[in-house]
Amino acid sequence: MTKNLFDNENAIYMGAKRSPENCSIGIFGANYDGTCSFKPGARFGPEAIRQVSSCLETYCPKIKKDLEDIMYVDFGSILIDKNDSKSVIEWVKSATNYLISKRLSPIMLGGEHSITRGAIEALVKKYPDLILVQLDAHADLRESYMGNEHSHACTMKRCLEVLPEKKILQVGIRSGTKEEFEIMHDNNQLVNFCPGGNAHELKQALLPYAKSPIYLTIDLDWFDPSLLAGTGTPEPGGFFWNDFEEILKTLKDFRIVASDIVELSPEIDKSGVSSIVAAKVLRSLILSLENMQ
Repeated sequence: MTKNLFDNENAIYMGAKRSPENCSIGIFGANYDGTCSFKPGARFGPEAIRQVSSCLETYCPKIKKDLEDIMYVDFGSILIDKNDSKSVIEWVKSATNYLISKRLSPIMLGGEHSITRGAIEALVKKYPDLILVQLDAHADLRESYMGNEHSHACTMKRCLEVLPEKKILQVGIRSGTKEEFEIMHDNNQLVNFCPGGNAHELKQALLPYAKSPIYLTIDLDWFDPSLLAGTGTPEPGGFFWNDFEEILKTLKDFRIVASDIVELSPEIDKSGVSSIVAAKVLRSLILSLENMQ
């Protein structure tokens, strides 16, 4: 089955296996940016994350854990029709279902944010009480954008349609239409969190869902472009590495069952720093997910 789903002939994330045997976490990529609305290039994100990962240490002194003590598999990237956004979502759904069947916690590498819908569709079958936590600069709650309801600008709207609990917590949103901000406020889904602050409000918002499984979606434009310039729609006023660690510290008391990292456009940032930040985000997720399952 994996031969029909994944291309694993290219780079692999540091320390990962190619076989799921004895693994608890599964990584796969979705090299897609077909609905990009500004600067394309996110289709190169998964490969860039893998290629630069070897420059990182396996040990994280903040989390006090080492990748060498965890078994995780990198399946490579899914084989997709890059001209059909709807079919890409279906392929992501199939890949996520495959990882679930192997009892793996999925971490998906994008690619653009529209791919999240496919992972959510697969996961709600196993976790009907799944809720979504979004780190992002943009609300992504449009009904349609540029004539495409599967655009990356609509991904949270599409996810809400398949989440049985209809619950999403959006952290750090600083860009969107007036209507999108009204929706977030009316539904109490916009979580206040400022750069350099603590994540108390996120913890309070999550307390009613203390036992619920969580999908964490990380659009890398959540970070400030002075730290991570390699993204297609950068937005000033963003967050930094210590802020991300604060989020993870808060989430460790909850149950994350899957995650994604999206919207890295490595060619925009010729320094390579953005790719390194993204690879370190993945390292932190692997180390954290191993505790939260």
